[in-house]
Amino acid sequence: MDNQVLLDTLWVLLCGMLVFFMNLGFAAVESGFARSKNTVNILSKNFIVFAISSLGFYLLGWGLMFGDGNGFVGLQGLLFASGADNSPAVGDAYKGVYSSIAWAGVPFWAKFFFQLVFCGTAATIVSGAVAERIKYVSFIVFSFILTLLIYPVVGHWIWGGGWLSKLGFLDFAGGTVVHSIGGWAALTGVIILGPRVGKYTKDGKINAIPGHNIALATIGAFVLWLGWFGFNPGSTMALNPGSISHILIATNGAGIMAMLVATAVTWKVTGKPDIGMSINGLLAGLVAITPACAYVTIPVSYLIGAISGVIVVFGVIKFDKMKLDDPVGALAVHLANGVFGTLSIGLFAKDGMTGVDTMNGLFYGGGFKLLGVQALGVVSVGAFVLVTSAITWIVIKNTIGIRVSIKEEIEGLDIGEHGNQAYPEFVIHKTSYIHLVDDIHAVSIEKNNYKKAQI
Repeated sequence: MDNQVLLDTLWVLLCGMLVFFMNLGFAAVESGFARSKNTVNILSKNFIVFAISSLGFYLLGWGLMFGDGNGFVGLQGLLFASGADNSPAVGDAYKGVYSSIAWAGVPFWAKFFFQLVFCGTAATIVSGAVAERIKYVSFIVFSFILTLLIYPVVGHWIWGGGWLSKLGFLDFAGGTVVHSIGGWAALTGVIILGPRVGKYTKDGKINAIPGHNIALATIGAFVLWLGWFGFNPGSTMALNPGSISHILIATNGAGIMAMLVATAVTWKVTGKPDIGMSINGLLAGLVAITPACAYVTIPVSYLIGAISGVIVVFGVIKFDKMKLDDPVGALAVHLANGVFGTLSIGLFAKDGMTGVDTMNGLFYGGGFKLLGVQALGVVSVGAFVLVTSAITWIVIKNTIGIRVSIKEEIEGLDIGEHGNQAYPEFVIHKTSYIHLVDDIHAVSIEKNNYKKAQI
């Protein structure tokens, strides 16, 4: 193995480990934004989802995504039947089986690991949106199907030599493949699950349900910020100093601009600079630049970040008005800005950035061709994931069930689902939301008693 392959391999594995570490960030952000009575449940979901994702992607997902096949799905190298363990480690050894990934000159299992952590991230996105009312086993089953079948099919379209890639669709580090897939899957889950008890009243009032630990959420945001410096630059799959430096600065620039703009917009709209929206602003910028980071100039990355900071604030507000209960803002962060970031390539891509040959976007003289391809990809992926995810959620709902009982939700999923508490030594005082709900027949205590109850 020559020195360049060695350096490339170390780079890919290091970045893959940073992306894996983002699981801690998601766990911290989601549990911090949730109520204390659901902390164990949130942590447990984020802990087990990577194991589920790893199994699904290993068993079938990798082959469906990167195996040579048709424009829709991979058909060769399924279940590692190709004997990849015995193949040469670098270069074009996988042409004829995994030729879409043969461009990366690192060992096979380094490629697999890096793609695996991306797959796990898509599944983790769903966790926060469906938090505080989904059955633990139902989330596990859905995550397995998502990573076994749904994610790999879309991944094949874009990164596996499928039909979208042949049209020229661009997604450098996963704005569509990771974030939009996770966002669309989360959206169907939110719709089918319904809102948390007490979130909305029949007269249309929206009740805020604050998270229990903003310090934990802030720590998680820093972990995710760090992880993104592996997520985007690592997608070069090679230690190219110029490219990775450009991508890193573009990533950071979009993140900080989105954070600043989201904070300012929230301050203007609500009168207060809310730290929760600052966190989601940062994440929105990082999501939006993910697909475009290798294709746009540094000043444009700052612009993309600024726009995403506006989108996330009004996205959170709009989803709430639509009665789509998303405790962590995942729909506004990952779905809305995954879509925006993907479309931004069609507007701002500049041929030759970071040494990558692309079509120019609309504002660089390329006309509407690239924008049209990007829009087609957004619509196609959205339709496919919405339909397949909805079918999956509905089957789960009508078999093992999808939602915990009202009693379990009120008492907390930590006790009902896990028989455990995150803070057993402390008496936690929580505001009751039960009196805000007009139709809870399963609760035996009088509604007036709930008005003063502390649960």
